[in-house]
Amino acid sequence: MRHLLTLFLLIIIAIPLAAQKRALTVEDLWKMKRIGGFDISPDGKTIAFAVTTYNMDTNKGNSDIYLIDSDGKNLRPFKNTEVGESSPKFSPDGKKIAYSKKGQIWIANTDGSDDKQITNLYTGASGFVWSKDGKKMLFVSEVYPDCIDQESNEKRDKEKEASLVKASIFTELMYRNFDHWRGDKRSHLFLYNLETNEEFDLTLGSTSEVPPVDLGTAWDYTFSPDGDEVAFTMNTDKVVATSTNNDIFIINFKDVTKGETPAKKLISISKGNDCQPVYSPNGRYIAYTSMARAGFEADRKTIMLYNRQTGETRNLTDKIDLTVGQIVWSPDSKYIFFEAPNEIYNSIYRVDAATGENILFLKEHGNQDLALSSDGETLFFKQQRSSLPFEIFKMKTNGGGVTQVTYINKELLSHIEFNEIESFWSEGAEGAKVQSILVKPPFFDANKKYPLIFLIHGGPQGHWLDDFHYRWNTQLFASKGYVVVAVNPRGSQGYGQKFCDEISRDWGGKAYTDLMNAADYAIKNFKFIDSRNTFAAGASYGGYMINWLEGHTDRFNAVVSHDGVFDIESMFGSTEELWFPLWEYGAPYWVDRTDYEKWSPNRFVKNFKTPMLIVHGGMDFRIPDTQAMELFTALQLMKVESKFLYFPDETHFVTKPQNSRLWWNSVFDWFEQHKK
Repeated sequence: MRHLLTLFLLIIIAIPLAAQKRALTVEDLWKMKRIGGFDISPDGKTIAFAVTTYNMDTNKGNSDIYLIDSDGKNLRPFKNTEVGESSPKFSPDGKKIAYSKKGQIWIANTDGSDDKQITNLYTGASGFVWSKDGKKMLFVSEVYPDCIDQESNEKRDKEKEASLVKASIFTELMYRNFDHWRGDKRSHLFLYNLETNEEFDLTLGSTSEVPPVDLGTAWDYTFSPDGDEVAFTMNTDKVVATSTNNDIFIINFKDVTKGETPAKKLISISKGNDCQPVYSPNGRYIAYTSMARAGFEADRKTIMLYNRQTGETRNLTDKIDLTVGQIVWSPDSKYIFFEAPNEIYNSIYRVDAATGENILFLKEHGNQDLALSSDGETLFFKQQRSSLPFEIFKMKTNGGGVTQVTYINKELLSHIEFNEIESFWSEGAEGAKVQSILVKPPFFDANKKYPLIFLIHGGPQGHWLDDFHYRWNTQLFASKGYVVVAVNPRGSQGYGQKFCDEISRDWGGKAYTDLMNAADYAIKNFKFIDSRNTFAAGASYGGYMINWLEGHTDRFNAVVSHDGVFDIESMFGSTEELWFPLWEYGAPYWVDRTDYEKWSPNRFVKNFKTPMLIVHGGMDFRIPDTQAMELFTALQLMKVESKFLYFPDETHFVTKPQNSRLWWNSVFDWFEQHKK
């Protein structure tokens, strides 16, 4: 009796402990606090970071700024209002923090006192950068190129607003970009003098933009250590819609006079995408990232070193088969830390600036937004994984362990049951090794059978990685009792440039084989997958592949195509970044129709059978909504069961809380309807 009573008590105690855990929900996604930009104080003791929170009822988000000691203690608000504050950056002396609010730059003491608005430009000021002496700033603002002052910009806007004619006249391509109409304004780079409260338009009169209209980074302009020079990224080609030729320029401030355009000097040498100039702390070099091939947005990105004394440039990472992301100099100018896709991770590396010797510094999970302490001893960064939204981490540069600093979602996450990602390799086309992510449902039982959700990523030069994605979250897909398999086929980054290149002009070829072989492997080798109930979903290129497999296989019960390409020829004529189809399909369709006829899903409508849910955003200018309309028309006339979910207020992504909830519920309902 005593043993039975003990067992009974243990069961009673265990029940509430188990009940504390539950599956992830879409509402949980929107309750997650999302860390944005962060900065380290010069003494390395304090971190300032932005946090965005969302409200499902109001369908809106708001950004606030918090401070935390770098040891993870003493979390406190810095600026926390309904107006929204973001982009905190410590002054070089560490006594103040500048930040963005209401489209202007503000500065306050580190305790939040003595709060002042320092810019008051009609066209606004954003993306600011401090000079090392704390006397100047760089920022960008959208202005009319032929307007020489703020007054003329305001006058032009008011005249347009008062006019009853809202028509536009276009005389060049790239008249719209991704999710907005470009209009006549251009983003210009400004210099601001904090001592005199004067601003100078450094690209006055230019129709080229800083940062460039696309393919740039968040680090595309910066001061030299002595504050006498600025390096920045700009694309000066006449037709930017067909050009990836972003270049690095420098301007010496001795040449700056208000109302005049200072002379700029070109220092980059590639016809491909050059961006992210970063001065070495000793002032000797400018490092920047570079792609060699013109017209290709996913070429291998290497680190170039420009010698400011000799004018010579050398490729520091030409022998490293990685595509470099953000780069950060060590304070002694001996090393450059960088992040790069690496299989299913985004890893951190360190390269020797003198020898080019490269070491893998941190492999696992999704790491980005690097920042070094001023003494060079501690590297701070944001890290995410499938079971953890972004938090701030740190590690010693002498090889010390990784430490989590912030825990802003700890309470919410403590109630959610996750299974960490697993991965497997299968044989793809031509014997290539293809890696896939596998996520099991919460409360997984190996003796049960689970339906499969097969995910296909966009890009096509993207990759699935160990991340906490707010739109295509593998854990949320698994939460309803599904096994999730997400494959990195040909075109995926993190497996070398050759693997990435092999999807161009072959969209439905080797990549399709890679994907179907991975699905076969998973079903054969994981007995807990129910082969009678398999579903597939993808967005962008993933949506294309869903449309492609619709005409080439009936193996899935039902599929979801989000913002996918259906008719390659009509897509070419309506998309905005023309360098992309020109590279991927080889030429305009009137020059060579080979790839348009070979790889376009609309050529195979007669084979369509699988029930399909189509999702598209009305403000998607990358893959315009007419692609979805054409696809839905074809499915309906072929009498294939189909549904069209249209968001007039969304872009290539679904980003509003209530729209996101409808998206997830519609996808799950579609799969549930087609289970056997």
